[in-house]
Amino acid sequence: MSSQLEPIKDPGLPAHVHRKTDTDPKAADRAERQVAAMFGISALGTVLLIVSYVFIPDDVFVFIPIMGNQNAHQLGLGLGMAIALFFIGLGAIHWAKTLMPDQEVVMQRHEFRSPEQDRKDFVDTVKEGAASSGLGRRSLIKKSLGAALGLSALSPILLLRDLGPLPGPEQKMTNWKSGTYLVTDPGDRRIKASDLEVGSVAQVMPEFADPKDRHLDDIAKDALLLIRLRPSEFNLEPDRLAMTHEGIIAFSKICSHMGCAVALYEQTTKHLLCPCHQSTFDVTRAAKVIFGPAARPLPQLDITVDGEGYLIARKPFSEPVGPSFWGREK
Repeated sequence: MSSQLEPIKDPGLPAHVHRKTDTDPKAADRAERQVAAMFGISALGTVLLIVSYVFIPDDVFVFIPIMGNQNAHQLGLGLGMAIALFFIGLGAIHWAKTLMPDQEVVMQRHEFRSPEQDRKDFVDTVKEGAASSGLGRRSLIKKSLGAALGLSALSPILLLRDLGPLPGPEQKMTNWKSGTYLVTDPGDRRIKASDLEVGSVAQVMPEFADPKDRHLDDIAKDALLLIRLRPSEFNLEPDRLAMTHEGIIAFSKICSHMGCAVALYEQTTKHLLCPCHQSTFDVTRAAKVIFGPAARPLPQLDITVDGEGYLIARKPFSEPVGPSFWGREK
């Protein structure tokens, strides 16, 4: 037996088999219509996504057998995007398999840079292949593909809306205004000065005619801390002292650093502490920052009482509450 292995013979390429669309113009036209239909269905899927996103409320549910109750808004978004992407891919595959050129091309590989003539021939071949793909003369495919791709490109642009609105004037305003009653949170009960003892802290909100009208955005801006000290413990400028009432001082609960809730009060030192990044505010000096990354004191609300002794706001905040952001003065 010979110890040498015989080299494997080159099997070569099998005989080329022409597709039906290569020889039958009617089959080619039928394939073109099929591809265009797939691209058209893709475009309808994108339309479904847009309609679902814009017009279907996110609290509407529909019953679907086997699946049960489904959120119509999310179902429309998912089906629309799935249909749009699936049928673009399906149409492209069917186009490539039935209508694009089907000739085998063999090109010898070279280790070094090809001669200029070979490079020019390659560019010419690519251009010729692009021309022979039929995109130029098959206007139905070209138009339907353009519509499908154009509409599908709107999907990511449309979904950018979920990043939220840019900060506008409403970000600088709260529901505190002259004469607004301070109410407990929770409970929505009006507060009298006599309800607070020295050293006590209370979280309050502005009174709404109907508490159900208070939204999460309101809570994020309106939350207020009431702290009662002995008047002699304050170290305030006259204008700041005039904003207090019988030792009761009111500060925004929203940290001026990153908007966390300033929820910790140390009674012995009269300090407010933000638990997120440890910004510390001195209550006796109008919430002046004494430690941490906050760049400004907590905004102080001017308060007084009405004829029955209930605490009310004398006027709105004189500066924006919460953290600073691009485009805001403070």
